[in-house]
Amino acid sequence: MTVSPAYPKVQTAPGQPAPRRRRLGRKLAPWLFLAPGALMFLVYVIIPIVESMWISFYQWDGMSAKVWVGISNYLELLDDDAFYTSLKNNIIWLVLYMLAIPFGLLIALFLNQSVRGIRLYKSLFFFPFVISQVVVGLIFSWFYAPGFGLFFELTKWLDGTGIALLANPNTVTYGIIAAGLWPQIAYCMILYLTGLNSVAPDQIEAARLDGAKGIKMLWYVVLPQLRPATFIALVVTVIGALRSFDLVSIMTSGGPFGSSRVLSYYMYEQALSEYGYRMGYGAAIAVVLFAIMMIFISGFIWKMWRDERGL
Repeated sequence: MTVSPAYPKVQTAPGQPAPRRRRLGRKLAPWLFLAPGALMFLVYVIIPIVESMWISFYQWDGMSAKVWVGISNYLELLDDDAFYTSLKNNIIWLVLYMLAIPFGLLIALFLNQSVRGIRLYKSLFFFPFVISQVVVGLIFSWFYAPGFGLFFELTKWLDGTGIALLANPNTVTYGIIAAGLWPQIAYCMILYLTGLNSVAPDQIEAARLDGAKGIKMLWYVVLPQLRPATFIALVVTVIGALRSFDLVSIMTSGGPFGSSRVLSYYMYEQALSEYGYRMGYGAAIAVVLFAIMMIFISGFIWKMWRDERGL
């Protein structure tokens, strides 16, 4: 036995506009779902960025009263040799870190096969992504260590003396970048493996019927469908190269003689370490790093937008 409701449900006839309350609810629903995320983004991203820009115009040690100095912190950067060394190292990071994208793609193509033992291979290649950057830094520090490190012993076997990679100002940055590429390649590999799962099989079969194979199949059929994964890999790799702090801190602490500093680590030295406590100067370095990052990311977004519109 069913009990009919006391008030019958109001139904609108086809073509008749929905009641005002329902239309208002449909308009407000997306904003209500977005509100928590937008609030957190405002509090933890936008406001700190604006605050950092504001602090960069002050001389401040983090405790005493702020002193307005205008653009003096930015003018000081122009005569700071350590800043130029950090900027040069960031450019080296940015260029060499791009190797993670093609290597990640090649490994993903290899792992996207139905062969015996492929799950074991996937686990081995996936392992660097799940471990902490601190652990990666320690592993490679031991790998490069003079006296007992595997790299040092191999080079000693080749040239008789051995290469202390992290002790040489000319090679230390490249040694740290090699450590960073290990997990970054794994991350790009995961992005491309996900993208390969969405490649349309009918397009692959059609290309095979037309005689496409090998490089032509990859260039003209597979890569165009992997464009979203490539865009994400580019953005993440650029961000990873520009915010390379943890590996530098763990492996060299900016040494030897400050030769492995990057902008993020130099910002930390100036603002928060015992050598500085210059919050305004550190904020100026952070603003420069943020501007460089936004130039690259904005360029990628603009290029993707033009490609989507076919311009």
